[in-house]
Amino acid sequence: MTTDTDFGASLESRTAAYCDRLGDCAALLPELFDRYAADGDYRDTVERIESIESECDQRRRSITAAITNADAKEIGLLNTRINHNQSALIDFVNELDVVANHTERIAQELEMMQPDPDAAAFERLAAMADPIVEMTDVLSDVTERFIHGLARSDATETLTDGIEAIRELESRCDELRNDAITTAFETGVDQPLVYRELAVLLDELANTMEDLTDRIIIITSEESGIITEVDPDVDA
Repeated sequence: MTTDTDFGASLESRTAAYCDRLGDCAALLPELFDRYAADGDYRDTVERIESIESECDQRRRSITAAITNADAKEIGLLNTRINHNQSALIDFVNELDVVANHTERIAQELEMMQPDPDAAAFERLAAMADPIVEMTDVLSDVTERFIHGLARSDATETLTDGIEAIRELESRCDELRNDAITTAFETGVDQPLVYRELAVLLDELANTMEDLTDRIIIITSEESGIITEVDPDVDA
């Protein structure tokens, strides 16, 4: 008979495998911009991003199917954290997959739009890739610990540092987005709207990751064992 421990372990394992590949996908963004700027030989990187995105989609479906098809007995009658949050958890996993989807879209749009790699605005765009990779790494860690907290009825997790780090990195991406757009329009580069569109796409990727932390906060708001925000009434 399947127990709540079995289900929790399976869910954690699937999530960890998914997050590993999600990190691999985002980690290719700096390489994408570097290879595009260096010699234009970046098609292989685009194809690797597309391949990993497809794998992420398959893994996402495996996770959501496991949650959807599990009944209370399989999840564990005492594991109310999963029982009470099944629908919200499925929505979270689907939204998490948008990170891989959006990474793929950025690679494809770069290939189609063909911005000038020597333009100062392109350098500003490329600077957005590193904080996005860092955000993805932090989000993966937060997500795995979030799932652990839900999947184990006796687990405790404190996610505040990771969530705050993602917020700070998203603010950094906002600054870099604005810098890239301003540079595109102030330096007289050809087709400044191309750089604006790419900057907005990169920023939307960062926004998606911050939005995912908001979902985590909402889902865990009634779970006393999972801490996502510092109590403002508690002295530092």
